[in-house]
Amino acid sequence: MSLQRDPEEFEKKILHKFANLSNKRILEIGCGEGRLTWKYASAPNLTVGFDPDHQALRVARADCSHDLREYVHFAQASASHIPFSKETFDIAILAWSL
Repeated sequence: MSLQRDPEEFEKKILHKFANLSNKRILEIGCGEGRLTWKYASAPNLTVGFDPDHQALRVARADCSHDLREYVHFAQASASHIPFSKETFDIAILAWSL
C-alpha cells in the first residue's frame, strides 16, 4: 500500500477558502521540500519559502516547474531568525513546521 498525502486536497481547499492568495506576496515558513508550496504557488505574484534543511530545499528547487521559477524562490533560514522585513510580504504561511 502506497502512502497518500491528502488525495482529496483538503489542505489546498482550506487554504484557498480562508486566504485570498491572488497577486499576493507569500512567505512560507518551514517550506521543506515544497509539499504545500505547490498547492498555491500559481496564485501569488511572489512566493518565498524558507527552511533550515538544505537537502529539503534542493528537492523543492528541483521540483519547481519552469513556469514558476520566476515567481517561486527558496532560501535557507530558521524561523527563529526570519531574514526579511515584516513589510516584505502580504501573507505568511506556517504549516506542519513546529
